[in-house]
Amino acid sequence: MRRSMNEFIYYLKINKNLSKNTIEAYKKDIDSYILFLEKNYNVKYPRDVKKEYLKNYTNKLVRDGKAKSSERRALSSINSFNKYLLKEGKLDNDQVLTPASPKVDKRIPVVLSQIEVRRLIDVSNEENTPLERRNQCMILILYGSGLRISELTNLNIEDIHLNVSLLNVYGKGSKERIVPFNNEAKKSIRDYVMNARNLLKPKDRNALFINKNGERISRIGVYKILKELAIKAGIDKEISPHTLRHTFATHLLEGGADIMAVKELLGHEDIQTTEFYTHVSKKTIFDIYDEIDSKRKKQ
Repeated sequence: MRRSMNEFIYYLKINKNLSKNTIEAYKKDIDSYILFLEKNYNVKYPRDVKKEYLKNYTNKLVRDGKAKSSERRALSSINSFNKYLLKEGKLDNDQVLTPASPKVDKRIPVVLSQIEVRRLIDVSNEENTPLERRNQCMILILYGSGLRISELTNLNIEDIHLNVSLLNVYGKGSKERIVPFNNEAKKSIRDYVMNARNLLKPKDRNALFINKNGERISRIGVYKILKELAIKAGIDKEISPHTLRHTFATHLLEGGADIMAVKELLGHEDIQTTEFYTHVSKKTIFDIYDEIDSKRKKQ
């Protein structure tokens, strides 16, 4: 089984052009499944697997209290593995089980108001230090262009085209897209690159955003910075870099942007993923109305 898993992981790397994080997730999910089969049923080869084993593993995920999104991802990984084994002749049709994935709770994500975004931008560069200029630049790009955190940290100097206000972004599966940035971001990027970045003594000459040690900034580093700035700005919400992406999409739709255009900017493959933000924007509007109505009644 483990040899088959390694062959499958190699197949994903060569044929599917998936990101490193996605491949690691596949490996983790399938490794956990195989460990369950070995421990409980002494399974050594794919043909030893029975349908009831996968049913029991699904029940185990539920008993372990896994989040529905994690359960869904794990089953999707196993299903992909099974289809690969079937294609390679290591499983028979009657052995392949495709259980229904659990429905993922559609939780409304945290979205910042325009006032909160402005406060976050303002507090990020109060003393105009090199690190603060970098922080403000990152926030303006996260919010102004709707980037994922990995897309931000992977940006290189050569991906910035100041003359036309465009970024080359490499998203999931290393798929490239081109996204615009606004004039405020343009001014911030130019200032950071020309006046601040070199003062941080970069060891990585390609990386756009670097940490205080001169290395490419990490995802965790950006998370920590944003958490600190949110507290400093007096924002009483649990926010992350992805919050700014949610906020970017919501504000665009509230402003009347075409949903297909927002889909392209976000790099979504499925329009249904983008349509989720129409519900978010409606909820935001109703929340604002309720707040205004509540204040009016108190007067």
